[in-house]
Amino acid sequence: MEGMKKLNTSPISGMQELLPLEQAMFNKYKTEIREVFLRHGFLEIETPMIEREEILFAKAGGETEKQIYKVVKTEETAKDADQALRFDHTVPLARYVAEHESDLAFPFRVTQIGRNFRGERAQKGRFREFYQCDIDVVGRNNLPIEYDAEVIATLFEALRRLKLPKILVRVSNRKILSGFLEGVNLNHLSAEIFSIIDHAEKVPKEVTNEKLRALGIGDDFVKLVEKFINLSGEFSEVRDKLEKLGIESEKFNKGIEELGRVFGLLEKLGLAGSVVADMKIVRGLDYYTGTVFETVLEDYRQIGSICSGGRYDNLAELYTDQVLPGVGGSIGLTRLFFLMNEFGLNKEEIEKPVEIAIIPFSEEQIPICLELAQKYRGQEKKVDVVLTDKKLGDKLKYAAKVARFGMVVGENEVETGEYKLKDFETGEEIPA
Repeated sequence: MEGMKKLNTSPISGMQELLPLEQAMFNKYKTEIREVFLRHGFLEIETPMIEREEILFAKAGGETEKQIYKVVKTEETAKDADQALRFDHTVPLARYVAEHESDLAFPFRVTQIGRNFRGERAQKGRFREFYQCDIDVVGRNNLPIEYDAEVIATLFEALRRLKLPKILVRVSNRKILSGFLEGVNLNHLSAEIFSIIDHAEKVPKEVTNEKLRALGIGDDFVKLVEKFINLSGEFSEVRDKLEKLGIESEKFNKGIEELGRVFGLLEKLGLAGSVVADMKIVRGLDYYTGTVFETVLEDYRQIGSICSGGRYDNLAELYTDQVLPGVGGSIGLTRLFFLMNEFGLNKEEIEKPVEIAIIPFSEEQIPICLELAQKYRGQEKKVDVVLTDKKLGDKLKYAAKVARFGMVVGENEVETGEYKLKDFETGEEIPA
């Protein structure tokens, strides 16, 4: 029988809270992603969750600025600068690189895995506190475009380790759209058009066209923009169609050339058939300047993007005079994990967090059970000793819930020194 609650004990809306077996699976995914990142030569750092407001607000803008959690300070910290919780890893990374630039080796290949916070409207699959798994490569003065392909391929491999169904990476280059708007003399409306295209998949086509018309650009331009954003498929096909638009812009041509180089490398890295050129991908954040990408599960597009990122010309321009171009991407693990459960995409059985539960038959066997536990822990096993004063049947029920194997230790086992492990999944007993 459950007791009466004295206070509301449910987590705050938009916060993920998992039961132990779910947490074990979540941690397994986090570990697998991290191991892929480390194998690809990314160095691990952690930045503080709390930053000075001036650092965060310098880069936030738009909706994100309204979603930042401010920190209520104590008497002791009242004299410090105003502070807030970070909303992503990229802005703290910019500050980190500006601060430690003289101690870092460039290109700086870095990964951060941790919690971020956004006070957006809580809804299914959208969280206010969430884990992001980021990788970035930051250069000094310049950064070869080959790194764009390597970041995408690393993230793709990490997602593939989670045994997800068919993964599709949609890639574009913001220079193509910028150059396109330049070529048709609409670059003065680029911020508005970028935003409209970024939201195009979330609304009916008519709404997108209506928003474009509202900018006063005329039906011919609306049709041209519509034609542009519907270009998607293999790079060679999309390139041919882009060239047929007759756009005269150096930036437009540069964007196509860069996109072609990235695609050529991605195919060599084994992503042929899993990557498409897609002009709807522009990414809303305005610090992206070149390659941009979003990743979807082809048969579950309604889930939306599960991993995204892109190239930025100068990561830390607001914090230092040093030019630090980079490219990065992020897997939103909290949201992805929720959606995997929601759509039944978790293909693996959840592993029990404990390997062996040692069960003393009576109080007399507790000391030997504790000794056995230490022995197995020395062999890197995860061990629980059931110390409750209950019947053996109740102890076994508990052990079956938390552990894969159970070991009952009674007088006979102690005398003979022969112990057996019971596999709770199969019911068979094997020598310990």
